[in-house]
Amino acid sequence: MFKNKVLFIVDDDEDDISLFVEAVNEIDKSMGCFIGKNGEDALNRLDQLEMLPDVIFLDLNMPKMNGREFLARLKASERFKDIPVVIYSTSSAEQDKIETKELGAADYLVKPDSFTDLCVQLAKLIRTQGNK
Repeated sequence: MFKNKVLFIVDDDEDDISLFVEAVNEIDKSMGCFIGKNGEDALNRLDQLEMLPDVIFLDLNMPKMNGREFLARLKASERFKDIPVVIYSTSSAEQDKIETKELGAADYLVKPDSFTDLCVQLAKLIRTQGNK
């Protein structure tokens, strides 16, 4: 279904990362998933990748470099600016959605309450964002 897609999750919450990776494996085991623990860590990891991810899923509230700072730096980079970024946050605040869209986010996903909802929403987003 999503053969050889590569995702990158940037989140400081271990439980959210585990659930995300589990959902990715449930959707399609052929997808790869890189992990960044915060914006600073994610930029360092991206610099080391030969093949860039198809989509980045980005939490907003993280230590060292938060999601907004990461997004601004990513979109200012010639190498990384075209990677679609989906905000993946517990915040459903309209202001967060507006601000991140202005910074260049492709989409916004409020972290769902159930694993099934996460799988359905991730599959939909990967299908639309990963094919642009």
